[in-house]
Amino acid sequence: MFTWHENENAAVAAQNLADAVAAALQTALNQKGHAVLAVSGGRSPIAFFEALSQKDLDWANISIALVDERIVPTDHADSNTGLVREYLLKNKARSATWIPMVEDGKTAEVLTPEATLAYALAHYRQPDALVLGMGGDGHTASLFPRAPQLSDGIDLARREPLLHTTPVTASHERISMSLAAIVKTPAVFLAIQGAEKKAVFDKAAAAATLEYPTSLVLNNERANCHVFYAN
Repeated sequence: MFTWHENENAAVAAQNLADAVAAALQTALNQKGHAVLAVSGGRSPIAFFEALSQKDLDWANISIALVDERIVPTDHADSNTGLVREYLLKNKARSATWIPMVEDGKTAEVLTPEATLAYALAHYRQPDALVLGMGGDGHTASLFPRAPQLSDGIDLARREPLLHTTPVTASHERISMSLAAIVKTPAVFLAIQGAEKKAVFDKAAAAATLEYPTSLVLNNERANCHVFYAN
C-alpha cells in the first residue's frame, strides 16, 4: 500500500524525497553496515539526485543500482547509467559503489536482450530502498501496459528479479526489476509531478489493473510505498 506526501513545489519535493531516501539508507546501514539503493532514470529525478548526493551518509558502504535501463550503450543519450553517473555519483556520493545493469564499452550490435539480462542478473543485489517514477501511460520501472512480457514481470511468484521488456508506448528494449523484487524492497518511493500525472495516479491508486502497472505496486499489501507529489 502507499502513504501520500504532498509538497508545495518540485524543489521541495526533491529535497523531501532525498531526506526520506537518506533516512531509509541510514536504517539499512545501521542494521547491516551496508545498503543498496535502486533509482529510476528520465529527466525528472535530476533535482532529487543532486540533493541526495549531498547527504552525509557512509557512501563507501552504499551501492547504487538502477530499477530499469534501456538496452543501449552506456554512453548513449538515453542511457540511465549515464544520467546517474552525471547527477548522483558525485559530491559526497562519489564514493558509492555502482552496480551495473548494462556493460560499459559494448556497442548496440552486441547488446542483445539475452546478453544484457544475463549481465544484469550476474550483478544484481536486492535493494534496501528504491525510487520509482511513473509514465503518463501508467507504467513504472519498465513494466509497461500491453508489453508482451508484462505478465511475467508482474508475476509475484517470479524468482528472477530482473527481466527483459519490450515497451509498446516507448522506445528501446529494456531491462527491468520485476514486481516481486519491487514489493520485496523494504522502502519504496514513487515520485510524481503535475496535474496530468496526478490524474493517472488517481486511476492507478483506485484499484490494481493491468492498464496501469503502477497500480500493482500501490495496491499491493506487501509494498511499503511512499508517494512524493508536487503540482
